[in-house]
Amino acid sequence: MKKRILSGMRPTGRLHIGHLAGALDNWVKLQDEFNCFFMVADWHALMSEYENPKELKKNILDNVCDWLSCGLDPEKAVIFVQSHVSEHLDLAMIFSCITPLGWLERCPTYKEQIKELKGKDINNYAFLGYPVLQAADILLYKAEVVPVGKDQLPHLELTREIARRFNNIYKKELFPEPKALLTESAKLTGLDGRKMSKSYDNTINLSDSESEVEKKVMQMITDPKRIKLSDAGNPDVCNVFSYYNVFCPEREQEVKDRCINAKVGCTKCKKQLASCLSDKLAPIQKTRKRILQDKSYLDKILKAGSVKAKESASSTVKQTKELLHFYV
Repeated sequence: MKKRILSGMRPTGRLHIGHLAGALDNWVKLQDEFNCFFMVADWHALMSEYENPKELKKNILDNVCDWLSCGLDPEKAVIFVQSHVSEHLDLAMIFSCITPLGWLERCPTYKEQIKELKGKDINNYAFLGYPVLQAADILLYKAEVVPVGKDQLPHLELTREIARRFNNIYKKELFPEPKALLTESAKLTGLDGRKMSKSYDNTINLSDSESEVEKKVMQMITDPKRIKLSDAGNPDVCNVFSYYNVFCPEREQEVKDRCINAKVGCTKCKKQLASCLSDKLAPIQKTRKRILQDKSYLDKILKAGSVKAKESASSTVKQTKELLHFYV
C-alpha cells in the first residue's frame, strides 16, 4: 500500500510563483507516489486573519482553483477544507491537554511569524498553540510522511514528540511518528530581495496577467554594482538570475554568460524573464479560466474531498476517545 501524506496551505491570499516552485510542483508528483491528503488550512488562516475574515471563502476557492490548474487531480488525491472536518479540532483539544507549554514557547517559527506578521495582532492563544493543531492535522490521518523543507523540521519534530507522548501516556502505539520527506524547495526571494510573502506585496501571482508580470519583473533588484551596460555583472547576487535558475533552467548558462561578459543589459534581461514567466503561467491560467466557467465544480470537489477525509478522521478520533474512556 502507498504511504499516506498530509500537507496543506493557509488561504490568506492569492497564490504566487513561490507556492508553485516550493510546493505545488512537488505535490503534483507526490500524488502519483503516495496516498495524499491536501488540506486548505482555514483554521490556521483565521489565527492571523480573524480581524478581517471576509476574504476567507474567496481565498479558499481561488487557492483550490490554482491547485487544480497546476495539476492536482481529485481522482488521485483527497482535496478538502480543514474546517469541514470537525475532528481536527477534537484531536487538537486532546493534544493540547498533553502538550507542555515549554514545547510551544521554544518553537523557532513562532518568533519568526511574529516578526513577519508584525502588522497583525497575533499574540493570542490560538497562534501560540498552532503547532498543536498542526500535529492534529497530520496525526488525524495517521500520515507516515510529511513533505517539508529543512526550515520546517522543528515543526515536524514537535508533531513526533506529541505522538510519542500520547502513545507513552496511554500505552498504545496509536499514532505513527511521521517521517520528513525533505523536498528541495527553490530558493526564491521576493521581488525586492526580502522573503517572498503576500504580506510584503513582493510576489508574482499565478493569476497575474502578462502585463502585470512584466511590470513586476521590471521592478526587480539586480546586481547593484552593475551600473552601465559595459559593466560586468555578478549573477550570484542578482535576484533576476535566481528566477531564471528556477523557471527557465534551460537558459541558465546563456544568461550567466551574457551577464558576466556584459553582452546584455539588465532591462532586456528582465523583459526576457517576464516573457519566460508568462509562458510558464499560460497553461495554468488557461486551465484556471476553464475551471471558473463552472461555478459549482469547486464546491463539488471540496464536498467530496471532505467526505473522504472525514471517513478517516472520524475513525481516528473514535479510537482516541475510547483510549481516553470518553462516553462514545
